[in-house]
Amino acid sequence: MLPSIIIFALFTYYPMYGIVIAFKNFTPAEGIMGSSWAGLKYFKQYFNSYQFGLTIKNTIIISLYTIAVTFPLPVIMGLLVNQMKAQKFKKFFQVSTYLPHFISTVVMAGMLILFLSPSTGIIAKLVGLLGFKLPNLMGSAKAFPHIYVWSEAWQHVGWDSILYIATLSSVDPTLYEAATMDGANKWHKMIHIDVPALLPTATIMFIMRMGSVMSIGFEKVYLLQNTLNSTSSEIISTYVYKMGLVSSQYSLSAAIGLFNNIINLILLLAVNFISSKMSDTSLI
Repeated sequence: MLPSIIIFALFTYYPMYGIVIAFKNFTPAEGIMGSSWAGLKYFKQYFNSYQFGLTIKNTIIISLYTIAVTFPLPVIMGLLVNQMKAQKFKKFFQVSTYLPHFISTVVMAGMLILFLSPSTGIIAKLVGLLGFKLPNLMGSAKAFPHIYVWSEAWQHVGWDSILYIATLSSVDPTLYEAATMDGANKWHKMIHIDVPALLPTATIMFIMRMGSVMSIGFEKVYLLQNTLNSTSSEIISTYVYKMGLVSSQYSLSAAIGLFNNIINLILLLAVNFISSKMSDTSLI
């Protein structure tokens, strides 16, 4: 365990002392410890800014929408793959659904921008053949959450289903044999054997997902963001980037990031507590 402990100590726990800049008037010239104290100044600045409500709302909407779509789909896919008997088709199906996971975020964003272009995009061409005109979806604030979430589902659902497929592969075959002897069909076996087998794993994954509700992948949102859709694409992580690295307001960005992580921690503990009370599955 020593290598893992050293890595965590150096790259996870040691840098945490830098959180103190959220409470200081930090300047690189004076350093973290040399900068003067500011107290809760930057937290109040964020809470009173016009971007506070917008970034919180957009982050929650996109995050919960993503969980609602991408959490159950891998479970359903795991159940479906477990029912496939033709091994060649099963392997082809698994590989074809895993491959999008390995597309980099930059390439994925570029593909979406090219495909959804209202003038030269492949989707616009196909829609044009049917006599319709594709609107500028990348410039639509209402369309942005749907584009982000469903492209996430297409890219990662196959890969995320591996955990559930592995869980189902460890189910005792004698359970299926006994169910067959009792007259159970495939649907009965799925409901009474497969689903209960997946519940502990699914519960743990759900708890972990809820612990990152306020944290959405920065790269993809930022790459798909433009001035036309910013009212629905400006989230906490992109705002932190703009304040910290673009505007050099390091203390403000640190305060926003710390607030974001505290909310995530509270949600994680709350969902874990509820899960421990309602079932025997929890992180502790």
